[in-house]
Amino acid sequence: MRYERIKMAHGSGGGLTLELIEEIFAPAFGMGELADAALLEDGSGRMAFTTDGHVVKPPFFPGGDIGRLAVAGTVNDLAVMGARPRYLTAAFIIEEGLAIGDLARIARAMRETADEAGVAIVAGDTKVVERGRGDGVFIATAGVGFVPEGRDVGSHRLVPGDVLLINGTLGDHGMAVLSRREGFELSLALESDVAPLNHLIEEVFAAVGDELHFMRDLTRGGLAAAANEMVRHGPFGVRIHENKVPLQEDVAQYAGMMGIDPLLVANEGKVLFAVTAGAAEEALAVLRRHPLGARAAAIGDLVRQPAGRVVVETPYGSRRLLEMPVEEQLPRIC
Repeated sequence: MRYERIKMAHGSGGGLTLELIEEIFAPAFGMGELADAALLEDGSGRMAFTTDGHVVKPPFFPGGDIGRLAVAGTVNDLAVMGARPRYLTAAFIIEEGLAIGDLARIARAMRETADEAGVAIVAGDTKVVERGRGDGVFIATAGVGFVPEGRDVGSHRLVPGDVLLINGTLGDHGMAVLSRREGFELSLALESDVAPLNHLIEEVFAAVGDELHFMRDLTRGGLAAAANEMVRHGPFGVRIHENKVPLQEDVAQYAGMMGIDPLLVANEGKVLFAVTAGAAEEALAVLRRHPLGARAAAIGDLVRQPAGRVVVETPYGSRRLLEMPVEEQLPRIC
């Protein structure tokens, strides 16, 4: 381990998070492949099971709140594993002094988002900590989904030539939360993209089936973390065409003003898809017909060289490495 004590960056979803998992949790729990959910089989079919913690600050932000975030994030972790999400649980760590009205608002957002995704919240738990010890409310969720027979997505299916698609603009969530946290009075229209994506993903499966090889939702660490995780699993690299990555103009402007690379910023309504070259156009058309994929784009592909690297080709003809983020740019973003 690089450090003797936990730093905020250990929660970034980047290099230090990976180090924490690989050096502490995976050996202790006997965990195998690290993905958004565990795939389990008991003889009656395959099940996906996931758990997630939500500590976003502030709990209410443009476009959403911690309640919508908790449900959508858990649903998406199941969906990118090829599962159809069904059941969620939620545990609340509530700080003494939290307004009852705020808690009710969060609970309503959770129910509305669950209805949107077509899942049920079936169990939960509540704990209260002393004032000053909990920062309002933290939410831990768990989710269960079921994988249709014959469906197979994962890093083991990635091959050079696969085309990389995303369903819309990057950086929206992180920039929206940061603007509210910092109290900036901006004329920019910054709003989180937080949304459950399971219905969108099902439409892609229906269109291209087995030609869909891999998915990852672009949360902590953004595109940079997801792309670098991909190249750890095989003898290939990732090529990103920077001018094809869609960004909201206001997000790009704010990120530039703050000195932040949007490719490293968390999203809560975006998925990275890897599909065969022959299915890319059809998958892209399906995405663009959906409200949550209107600005979908093909942003790159898997290449044989340089293996193990993520290379961004800039509009100016130069190339730069997109490294796995290490230090925390935006703490408490999800």
